[in-house]
Order: sequence, then C-alpha cells, then structure tokens
Amino acid sequence: MPWCEPCERFWNPGTLTLDGKCPRCGAVLEAPSTPVEPVRSSAPWHFWLFLAAAVVYLAWRAIEGIALLF
Repeated sequence: MPWCEPCERFWNPGTLTLDGKCPRCGAVLEAPSTPVEPVRSSAPWHFWLFLAAAVVYLAWRAIEGIALLF
C-alpha cells in the first residue's frame, strides 16, 4: 500500500489517480504498472430491445391519438 508523506496516510492503489498520484495532495506515490486505457462499455442488448419496443409503442399511441381527433 502506498504511503503519502505529506498527507500521512496509506492509500489503496485503486484510490490513486490514473497516473499514480495522491488524490489529496498530488504527490507521486507509485508509477502505473500498465498504461491505463479508458474502458468503454455499451448498453446490454435487452436495453436496446426495450428502447425499440418503447419507441414502437409510443409511435402507435401517437397514431391512435391523432386518429381520434379526426
């Protein structure tokens, strides 16, 4: 566990910034072991299925609502 002298505190490696600095004072505590790439995740397939179903449903309700006016 990295120790920060200015803050007098142990830091979990997961709480350090991406470049290995103290989140409180910015002192370099340890060098990152591997280059950090941002993780890009997409929404699960069932979210897109629900979204498509909601769009179809709302479009149908809009068509029905317009048909009731005439």
